[in-house]
Amino acid sequence: MTLGPYAAFIIMSYVAVGTVVAALIIWVIADYRRQKARLRDLEAAGAIRRSGRGAAEVK
Repeated sequence: MTLGPYAAFIIMSYVAVGTVVAALIIWVIADYRRQKARLRDLEAAGAIRRSGRGAAEVK
């Protein structure tokens, strides 16, 4: 398979996109873990989640 005279540009574009996508995936995973830890801390401090109530209680 030949990519022609623009092979370097095409390959670097794919590498750049792959790097950005990988960074976003890592960022989302890290943020998810931080949010879960924050929720645990808030619940340990006595905060309650309003979404934890049953639908029948909401007026």
